[in-house]
Amino acid sequence: LMRGESYVGDVPSASLAALVEAGSFQATTDYADLKAAEGISVCVPTPLRKTGDPDLSYIVSVTEALVPILHPGMVIILESTTYPGTTRELVQPELETSGLRVGEDLFLAFSPERVDPGRKDWTTANTPKVIGGVTPVCTRVAAALYGAAMPSIVEVSSSEVAEMTKLLENTFRAVNIGLVNELTLMCERLGIDVWEVIDAAATKPFGFMRFTPGPGLGGHCIPIDPLYLSWKLKSVKYNARFIELASEINTNMPRYVVQRLQDALNAVGVPLKGSRILILGVAYKPDVEDTRESPALDVIGLLQEKGAVVSYYDPHVGAIAHEGWNLRCVKDPVASAAESDGVVLITDHTALPYEAIAERAKLIFDTRNAFRSRGIESPAIVRL
Repeated sequence: LMRGESYVGDVPSASLAALVEAGSFQATTDYADLKAAEGISVCVPTPLRKTGDPDLSYIVSVTEALVPILHPGMVIILESTTYPGTTRELVQPELETSGLRVGEDLFLAFSPERVDPGRKDWTTANTPKVIGGVTPVCTRVAAALYGAAMPSIVEVSSSEVAEMTKLLENTFRAVNIGLVNELTLMCERLGIDVWEVIDAAATKPFGFMRFTPGPGLGGHCIPIDPLYLSWKLKSVKYNARFIELASEINTNMPRYVVQRLQDALNAVGVPLKGSRILILGVAYKPDVEDTRESPALDVIGLLQEKGAVVSYYDPHVGAIAHEGWNLRCVKDPVASAAESDGVVLITDHTALPYEAIAERAKLIFDTRNAFRSRGIESPAIVRL
């Protein structure tokens, strides 16, 4: 970072280098360097444990490390997505072991990160910033800090409201994607084209929002965040049925994709075991390099379990390793498609050579309707 080399796709190295050269950016691994800071934003991972429970160990670790360097007037803002109550119940008591009182000596708030990687129209600079403090004065102080850089600040009444706001945003997406994924299963049974149904419904100018099916959820937010809320609700004896059902449907989509591919191969007399399968796109969304929680990882694993020989092409991901297997990106996707028994499109990157692949591939299972949406038709293409 201090050499001006960015590892974040949305942050060009040239922009980072300019900040470093101007002395406006400094990276450190020493918490002592933060003693003079007036404001600290905590942006650390909040994954799930293998048991499916929230893993707040990163938040706990950072909070404990901040205690020795706290000073009067400092504002701490948690941005990591978490369940309602984390800021007040977990972070505040630990900070107050310093002897400073939150809301009087130092200030604490939650402000959810709102970033859509790869998106150019809505960025941190113009996306409204929600802020909720553990006290009203904490909200005002945190809003003053972020308001210096962001034009639209949305103050809410508490840190819990801010935490719940983020979970609503991501649960809304997860549940609606789960709905259209289940609609896909329904339409297959009924012999109806789900993509035509969605296109027709999207012509309604009110009361409908377009969501599309796919091979499963991906990324570090949408598949995980709703389960934080579901876990928290169990502590108050409430079963979040929508969340649990959507998670079940979305989690099973990679298995459904593999079954549909196997059916398509059987229809042309090719057994899945021993077949050569090319995966197109392993990032969790188009035009990014992030593979966290990507459904491609599960699809590859399931195919390997069934004896398929799997390769992949992704213009943004040179190599991947997951649960005991390692793969490197093939150099020529068109040649690899021609040599494969089946091609499975998982992530519809802009840079994929769609037309050339459609011309050479024996069988394509398109989980994103990517070929038809580009005007490419072929008897070899089977859609989700």
